[in-house]
Amino acid sequence: MTTVAHPPETLEGWYLSHHVYSADRAALRARGSEKASLVAAADEAIARLAPATPEGGWSAAFALAGSRGDLMIIHARPTLDAIGAAERTLASAALFDHLGREYSFLSVTEAGLYHITAQLAKDAVTRGGAVGDEEYRAALGARAAAERASAHIQRRLYPPLPVEMPYVCFYPMSKRRDPGANWYQLTLEERSRLMYAHGLTGRRYAGRIQQTISGAIGLDEWEWGVTLVARDPLDFKRIVTDMRFDEVSAIYATFGRFFVGRRATIAEAIG
Repeated sequence: MTTVAHPPETLEGWYLSHHVYSADRAALRARGSEKASLVAAADEAIARLAPATPEGGWSAAFALAGSRGDLMIIHARPTLDAIGAAERTLASAALFDHLGREYSFLSVTEAGLYHITAQLAKDAVTRGGAVGDEEYRAALGARAAAERASAHIQRRLYPPLPVEMPYVCFYPMSKRRDPGANWYQLTLEERSRLMYAHGLTGRRYAGRIQQTISGAIGLDEWEWGVTLVARDPLDFKRIVTDMRFDEVSAIYATFGRFFVGRRATIAEAIG
């Protein structure tokens, strides 16, 4: 039972917040010539928040298409307090009095160490120890440090915002707990196998899509968020279709709403 219930170890990086807004265009039209200055002030506010640095993260606006909302703002910051400060700074722009928030999602970038956790748990049983004992923690610390230092994991935990990939797709997801399809009752070894196969699908899109997985357990009603950026928005359809045929998604995944758009100014997003 201990092996079944034991969760994978994870590495965390930046906090992310996604906010989707719809514009009250009638109210904005009623402001007449003031509308332009309201929009310009909001774009100036996000420009001050935008610069990407390893310490500070970034903020960006996206014009949505085919969605209930018009504008999506994503903030990436090293701490929860910094996320809150960025949200409040932007919300103080008077334009946001005329934007209704349709959706929000709070999470933290995550790299799940499924294979490492499964191997260390197996080693603990073999030597007559236990998951979480001193030897386990020492080995985990060394393996996790090596993983965190790799360029691949650094990109997952502290994702850049590539200029050459202007399109974005965001959606939340959770793992099922249905009778006969309960992700949380699988052994670590089985979860590791399934996630490895799932990862191989994603790797086929290297160079075409940058994928960021963020954990939201304890932070939001969904368990994970997926943020994709790409050169070609059709690649969103392709990768999600491919991944849904993976066993882990076909049996154990539940998906929320999808938001798709392009990097833009706030002025471009709300028209």
